[in-house]
Amino acid sequence: MLPHLHVVIAERGGETVLESYGKGEDENWGRPIGEVTFGPETLHDLRSITKSIVSLLYGIALERGEVPTLDTPVLELFPEYADLAADPKRMERTVEHALTMSLGMEWDETRPYTDPENSEIAMEMAPDRYRYILERPLVGDPGTRWIYSGGATALVGEILQRGTGQKLADYARERLFSPLGINQFDWSIGRDGAYSPASGLRLAAPDLLKIGRLVLDNGIWQGREIVPEAWIRASLQPIIETSEGPGYGYFWFCGQVPVLALGGPTPWFAGFGNGGQRLWLCPKADVAAVIYSGNYNDWSAWIPPTRVWSEIILANLREA
Repeated sequence: MLPHLHVVIAERGGETVLESYGKGEDENWGRPIGEVTFGPETLHDLRSITKSIVSLLYGIALERGEVPTLDTPVLELFPEYADLAADPKRMERTVEHALTMSLGMEWDETRPYTDPENSEIAMEMAPDRYRYILERPLVGDPGTRWIYSGGATALVGEILQRGTGQKLADYARERLFSPLGINQFDWSIGRDGAYSPASGLRLAAPDLLKIGRLVLDNGIWQGREIVPEAWIRASLQPIIETSEGPGYGYFWFCGQVPVLALGGPTPWFAGFGNGGQRLWLCPKADVAAVIYSGNYNDWSAWIPPTRVWSEIILANLREA
Protein backbone atom coordinates (compact mmCIF):
# COMPACT_ATOMS: atom_id res chain seq x y z
CA MET A 1 0.00 0.00 0.00
CA LEU A 2 1.36 3.41 -0.89
CA PRO A 3 1.96 5.50 2.23
CA HIS A 4 -0.13 8.39 3.52
CA LEU A 5 -3.01 8.04 1.05
CA HIS A 6 -6.33 9.24 2.47
CA VAL A 7 -8.64 9.14 -0.56
CA VAL A 8 -8.41 7.99 -4.16
CA ILE A 9 -11.41 8.57 -6.42
CA ALA A 10 -11.52 8.57 -10.22
CA GLU A 11 -14.20 8.85 -12.86
CA ARG A 12 -14.38 8.40 -16.60
CA GLY A 13 -17.09 9.98 -18.71
CA GLY A 14 -18.99 10.90 -15.55
CA GLU A 15 -18.98 7.38 -14.07
CA THR A 16 -16.94 6.52 -10.99
CA VAL A 17 -14.36 3.84 -11.82
CA LEU A 18 -12.29 3.83 -8.62
CA GLU A 19 -13.17 4.91 -5.08
CA SER A 20 -11.13 4.18 -1.98
CA TYR A 21 -11.26 5.83 1.46
CA GLY A 22 -8.71 5.22 4.18
CA LYS A 23 -7.77 6.74 7.50
CA GLY A 24 -4.76 8.56 8.83
CA GLU A 25 -3.34 11.58 10.61
CA ASP A 26 -4.50 14.82 9.02
CA GLU A 27 -4.25 18.59 9.30
CA ASN A 28 -6.40 21.64 8.77
CA TRP A 29 -4.20 24.35 7.20
CA GLY A 30 -1.18 23.19 9.18
CA ARG A 31 -3.00 22.46 12.45
CA PRO A 32 -2.97 18.74 13.42
CA ILE A 33 -6.49 17.32 13.81
CA GLY A 34 -5.54 13.75 14.73
CA GLU A 35 -6.54 10.53 13.02
CA VAL A 36 -9.44 10.87 10.61
CA THR A 37 -11.53 8.12 9.00
CA PHE A 38 -12.25 9.47 5.53
CA GLY A 39 -15.47 9.11 3.59
CA PRO A 40 -17.32 10.78 0.72
CA GLU A 41 -18.44 13.68 2.92
CA THR A 42 -15.16 14.31 4.76
CA LEU A 43 -13.63 17.72 4.10
CA HIS A 44 -9.91 17.67 3.31
CA ASP A 45 -7.29 20.36 2.72
CA LEU A 46 -6.72 21.04 -0.96
CA ARG A 47 -3.70 23.18 -0.15
CA SER A 48 -2.48 24.58 -3.47
CA ILE A 49 -5.19 22.94 -5.57
CA THR A 50 -7.03 25.99 -4.18
CA LYS A 51 -5.06 28.05 -6.71
CA SER A 52 -6.64 26.17 -9.63
CA ILE A 53 -10.11 26.86 -8.20
CA VAL A 54 -9.26 30.56 -7.93
CA SER A 55 -8.32 30.50 -11.61
CA LEU A 56 -11.80 29.23 -12.47
CA LEU A 57 -13.34 32.00 -10.36
CA TYR A 58 -11.29 34.63 -12.18
CA GLY A 59 -12.51 33.28 -15.51
CA ILE A 60 -16.12 33.49 -14.36
CA ALA A 61 -15.68 37.04 -13.09
CA LEU A 62 -13.80 38.14 -16.23
CA GLU A 63 -16.64 36.96 -18.47
CA ARG A 64 -19.06 38.92 -16.27
CA GLY A 65 -16.98 42.09 -16.57
CA GLU A 66 -16.29 42.15 -12.84
CA VAL A 67 -12.49 41.97 -12.92
CA PRO A 68 -9.80 43.59 -15.06
CA THR A 69 -8.42 42.10 -18.27
CA LEU A 70 -5.20 40.13 -18.02
CA ASP A 71 -2.99 42.86 -19.45
CA THR A 72 -3.85 45.22 -16.58
CA PRO A 73 -0.84 46.20 -14.41
CA VAL A 74 -1.30 44.68 -10.95
CA LEU A 75 -0.25 47.86 -9.16
CA GLU A 76 -2.95 49.80 -11.01
CA LEU A 77 -5.40 47.71 -8.98
CA PHE A 78 -3.74 48.55 -5.64
CA PRO A 79 -3.73 52.37 -5.72
CA GLU A 80 -2.82 52.52 -2.03
CA TYR A 81 0.77 51.60 -3.00
CA ALA A 82 1.52 54.66 -5.13
CA ASP A 83 5.14 54.58 -3.96
CA LEU A 84 5.61 51.16 -5.55
CA ALA A 85 3.69 52.15 -8.68
CA ALA A 86 6.18 55.00 -9.19
CA ASP A 87 8.68 52.36 -10.31
CA PRO A 88 8.03 51.74 -14.04
CA LYS A 89 9.60 48.28 -13.77
CA ARG A 90 7.07 47.25 -11.14
CA MET A 91 4.24 48.59 -13.31
CA GLU A 92 5.19 46.04 -16.00
CA ARG A 93 3.79 43.21 -13.85
CA THR A 94 0.28 42.30 -15.05
CA VAL A 95 -2.60 40.11 -13.89
CA GLU A 96 -1.52 37.48 -16.42
CA HIS A 97 1.96 37.41 -14.91
CA ALA A 98 0.35 36.75 -11.52
CA LEU A 99 -1.83 33.95 -12.95
CA THR A 100 1.23 32.27 -14.49
CA MET A 101 3.55 32.92 -11.51
CA SER A 102 5.91 34.82 -13.77
CA LEU A 103 5.93 38.18 -11.96
CA GLY A 104 9.73 38.10 -11.79
CA MET A 105 9.65 38.94 -8.08
CA GLU A 106 11.51 37.23 -5.25
CA TRP A 107 9.52 34.49 -3.50
CA ASP A 108 10.67 31.36 -1.66
CA GLU A 109 8.32 28.50 -0.83
CA THR A 110 11.04 25.87 -1.00
CA ARG A 111 11.33 26.00 2.79
CA PRO A 112 8.88 23.98 4.92
CA TYR A 113 5.61 25.72 5.68
CA THR A 114 6.58 25.46 9.35
CA ASP A 115 9.48 27.86 8.67
CA PRO A 116 8.76 31.58 9.21
CA GLU A 117 11.24 32.30 6.40
CA ASN A 118 8.92 30.58 3.92
CA SER A 119 7.49 33.47 1.91
CA GLU A 120 3.86 32.35 2.23
CA ILE A 121 4.19 32.10 6.01
CA ALA A 122 5.99 35.46 6.12
CA MET A 123 3.12 36.94 4.07
CA GLU A 124 0.61 35.56 6.57
CA MET A 125 2.55 37.15 9.42
CA ALA A 126 3.11 40.51 7.71
CA PRO A 127 1.19 43.59 8.93
CA ASP A 128 0.10 44.25 5.31
CA ARG A 129 0.14 41.12 3.15
CA TYR A 130 -0.30 42.93 -0.17
CA ARG A 131 2.51 45.39 0.45
CA TYR A 132 4.68 42.48 1.51
CA ILE A 133 4.05 40.78 -1.85
CA LEU A 134 4.25 43.84 -4.06
CA GLU A 135 7.49 45.20 -2.61
CA ARG A 136 9.46 41.95 -3.10
CA PRO A 137 12.75 42.57 -4.91
CA LEU A 138 12.60 42.24 -8.68
CA VAL A 139 14.67 39.28 -9.89
CA GLY A 140 13.79 39.12 -13.58
CA ASP A 141 11.66 40.48 -16.36
CA PRO A 142 7.98 39.53 -16.08
CA GLY A 143 6.86 36.57 -18.16
CA THR A 144 10.33 35.06 -18.45
CA ARG A 145 10.79 32.96 -15.31
CA TRP A 146 8.41 30.80 -13.27
CA ILE A 147 8.73 31.27 -9.51
CA TYR A 148 6.22 29.34 -7.41
CA SER A 149 4.30 31.98 -5.45
CA GLY A 150 1.33 31.90 -3.14
CA GLY A 151 1.77 35.66 -3.14
CA ALA A 152 0.80 35.82 -6.81
CA THR A 153 -2.39 33.93 -5.96
CA ALA A 154 -3.10 36.20 -3.00
CA LEU A 155 -3.02 39.18 -5.40
CA VAL A 156 -5.41 37.48 -7.83
CA GLY A 157 -7.76 36.60 -4.96
CA GLU A 158 -7.82 40.16 -3.70
CA ILE A 159 -8.39 41.53 -7.23
CA LEU A 160 -11.36 39.14 -7.43
CA GLN A 161 -12.76 40.41 -4.15
CA ARG A 162 -12.35 44.07 -5.10
CA GLY A 163 -13.85 43.51 -8.52
CA THR A 164 -16.86 41.46 -7.46
CA GLY A 165 -17.50 43.24 -4.18
CA GLN A 166 -17.78 39.82 -2.49
CA LYS A 167 -15.61 37.77 -0.19
CA LEU A 168 -13.84 34.96 -2.01
CA ALA A 169 -15.81 32.21 -0.28
CA ASP A 170 -19.15 33.92 -0.98
CA TYR A 171 -18.34 34.40 -4.66
CA ALA A 172 -17.18 30.79 -4.96
CA ARG A 173 -20.37 29.56 -3.31
CA GLU A 174 -22.62 31.62 -5.57
CA ARG A 175 -20.87 31.24 -8.92
CA LEU A 176 -19.15 27.84 -8.76
CA PHE A 177 -20.03 25.62 -5.83
CA SER A 178 -23.83 25.99 -5.62
CA PRO A 179 -24.34 25.43 -9.38
CA LEU A 180 -22.39 22.15 -8.99
CA GLY A 181 -24.38 21.07 -5.95
CA ILE A 182 -21.40 21.59 -3.62
CA ASN A 183 -22.90 22.63 -0.29
CA GLN A 184 -20.12 21.86 2.19
CA PHE A 185 -16.73 23.54 2.19
CA ASP A 186 -14.36 25.47 4.44
CA TRP A 187 -12.02 28.26 3.43
CA SER A 188 -9.29 29.20 5.90
CA ILE A 189 -8.78 32.80 6.92
CA GLY A 190 -5.53 34.45 7.97
CA ARG A 191 -4.90 36.50 11.11
CA ASP A 192 -5.92 39.67 9.25
CA GLY A 193 -9.28 38.21 8.16
CA ALA A 194 -8.17 37.55 4.57
CA TYR A 195 -9.22 34.33 2.88
CA SER A 196 -6.31 32.26 1.59
CA PRO A 197 -6.59 31.94 -2.21
CA ALA A 198 -3.29 30.05 -2.27
CA SER A 199 -3.99 27.14 0.04
CA GLY A 200 -7.04 27.56 2.26
CA LEU A 201 -9.86 25.58 0.63
CA ARG A 202 -11.25 22.31 2.03
CA LEU A 203 -13.58 20.10 -0.02
CA ALA A 204 -14.87 16.55 0.07
CA ALA A 205 -13.25 14.39 -2.62
CA PRO A 206 -16.42 13.77 -4.70
CA ASP A 207 -17.02 17.53 -4.82
CA LEU A 208 -13.51 18.26 -6.07
CA LEU A 209 -14.08 15.52 -8.63
CA LYS A 210 -17.14 17.46 -9.86
CA ILE A 211 -14.87 20.42 -10.52
CA GLY A 212 -12.58 18.11 -12.48
CA ARG A 213 -15.53 16.95 -14.58
CA LEU A 214 -16.57 20.57 -15.13
CA VAL A 215 -13.11 21.37 -16.53
CA LEU A 216 -13.10 18.25 -18.73
CA ASP A 217 -16.47 19.35 -20.12
CA ASN A 218 -15.11 22.81 -20.96
CA GLY A 219 -17.01 24.60 -18.21
CA ILE A 220 -20.42 23.01 -18.86
CA TRP A 221 -22.36 21.32 -16.03
CA GLN A 222 -25.67 19.62 -16.77
CA GLY A 223 -26.14 21.72 -19.89
CA ARG A 224 -25.31 25.03 -18.23
CA GLU A 225 -22.12 27.02 -18.73
CA ILE A 226 -20.52 27.66 -15.33
CA VAL A 227 -17.02 28.65 -16.50
CA PRO A 228 -16.45 30.12 -19.98
CA GLU A 229 -15.03 27.55 -22.39
CA ALA A 230 -12.52 30.08 -23.70
CA TRP A 231 -11.16 30.52 -20.17
CA ILE A 232 -10.80 26.77 -19.63
CA ARG A 233 -8.89 26.43 -22.90
CA ALA A 234 -6.66 29.42 -22.13
CA SER A 235 -5.99 28.21 -18.57
CA LEU A 236 -4.76 24.82 -19.77
CA GLN A 237 -2.26 26.19 -22.26
CA PRO A 238 1.32 25.74 -20.98
CA ILE A 239 2.45 29.35 -21.09
CA ILE A 240 5.68 29.04 -19.13
CA GLU A 241 7.98 26.19 -18.20
CA THR A 242 8.22 25.37 -14.50
CA SER A 243 11.26 24.38 -12.49
CA GLU A 244 9.46 21.11 -11.72
CA GLY A 245 9.19 19.82 -15.28
CA PRO A 246 5.62 20.43 -16.47
CA GLY A 247 4.41 23.61 -18.12
CA TYR A 248 2.12 26.06 -16.36
CA GLY A 249 -1.04 27.83 -17.47
CA TYR A 250 -3.34 29.96 -15.33
CA PHE A 251 -2.69 28.23 -11.97
CA TRP A 252 -2.76 24.80 -13.67
CA PHE A 253 0.14 22.45 -14.27
CA CYS A 254 0.30 21.00 -17.80
CA GLY A 255 2.30 17.88 -18.59
CA GLN A 256 2.45 14.61 -20.48
CA VAL A 257 2.53 10.96 -19.49
CA PRO A 258 2.90 7.80 -21.61
CA VAL A 259 -0.43 5.93 -21.81
CA LEU A 260 -0.32 2.65 -23.70
CA ALA A 261 -4.06 2.60 -24.44
CA LEU A 262 -3.87 6.10 -25.90
CA GLY A 263 -0.91 5.41 -28.16
CA GLY A 264 1.90 7.08 -26.25
CA PRO A 265 2.59 10.48 -24.66
CA THR A 266 -0.72 11.98 -23.54
CA PRO A 267 -1.40 15.45 -22.12
CA TRP A 268 -2.58 15.82 -18.53
CA PHE A 269 -3.54 18.85 -16.45
CA ALA A 270 -3.52 19.15 -12.69
CA GLY A 271 -3.79 21.13 -9.53
CA PHE A 272 -1.08 20.16 -7.04
CA GLY A 273 -1.14 20.67 -3.27
CA ASN A 274 1.32 20.24 -0.40
CA GLY A 275 1.25 16.80 1.16
CA GLY A 276 0.24 14.95 -1.99
CA GLN A 277 -3.08 16.56 -2.85
CA ARG A 278 -3.94 16.15 -6.53
CA LEU A 279 -6.68 16.92 -9.01
CA TRP A 280 -5.59 15.12 -12.17
CA LEU A 281 -7.29 15.51 -15.57
CA CYS A 282 -6.69 13.61 -18.81
CA PRO A 283 -9.01 15.02 -21.49
CA LYS A 284 -8.00 12.50 -24.15
CA ALA A 285 -9.17 9.66 -21.89
CA ASP A 286 -12.02 11.74 -20.37
CA VAL A 287 -10.66 10.84 -16.92
CA ALA A 288 -10.54 12.91 -13.74
CA ALA A 289 -9.01 11.78 -10.45
CA VAL A 290 -8.76 13.19 -6.94
CA ILE A 291 -6.07 12.01 -4.55
CA TYR A 292 -5.87 13.21 -0.96
CA SER A 293 -2.84 12.45 1.19
CA GLY A 294 -1.37 13.32 4.57
CA ASN A 295 2.30 13.55 3.69
CA TYR A 296 2.57 17.27 4.45
CA ASN A 297 5.90 19.10 4.16
CA ASP A 298 7.71 16.02 2.83
CA TRP A 299 9.78 16.35 -0.35
CA SER A 300 8.68 12.87 -1.48
CA ALA A 301 4.94 13.57 -1.13
CA TRP A 302 4.56 13.76 -4.92
CA ILE A 303 5.53 10.12 -5.43
CA PRO A 304 2.47 8.15 -4.18
CA PRO A 305 -0.18 10.26 -5.99
CA THR A 306 1.88 10.26 -9.18
CA ARG A 307 2.20 6.49 -9.04
CA VAL A 308 -1.54 6.07 -8.47
CA TRP A 309 -2.27 8.31 -11.45
CA SER A 310 0.20 6.82 -13.90
CA GLU A 311 0.59 3.19 -12.76
CA ILE A 312 -2.98 2.44 -11.62
CA ILE A 313 -5.50 4.81 -13.19
CA LEU A 314 -3.97 5.53 -16.60
CA ALA A 315 -2.12 2.22 -16.95
CA ASN A 316 -5.41 0.31 -16.60
CA LEU A 317 -7.19 2.17 -19.37
CA ARG A 318 -8.27 -0.26 -22.07
CA GLU A 319 -9.36 2.11 -24.81
CA ALA A 320 -9.48 5.77 -25.71
